[in-house]
Amino acid sequence: MPQTLKAIYHNGAFIPQIPCNFPEGFEVEIQVQSSLVIPPKISDPNARQIFIKSLVERMQQNPIPPNAPQFSREILHERR
Repeated sequence: MPQTLKAIYHNGAFIPQIPCNFPEGFEVEIQVQSSLVIPPKISDPNARQIFIKSLVERMQQNPIPPNAPQFSREILHERR
């Protein structure tokens, strides 16, 4: 039976955020869903400049609508 668990990755291991009753050595399959964006590693200055130009162009083509909700600091930094 599928079960959803929230976990934090810390020191090379996934730490469950709620207790789970799995027996020691129980094997699980993890599907990662995250909004974290990892920037590409670009060491060539010319390639980096091209990437940044492309990124800015895409941002300009998709502006934030004027009626979009505005999030407060408290909402953006919500702690669980």
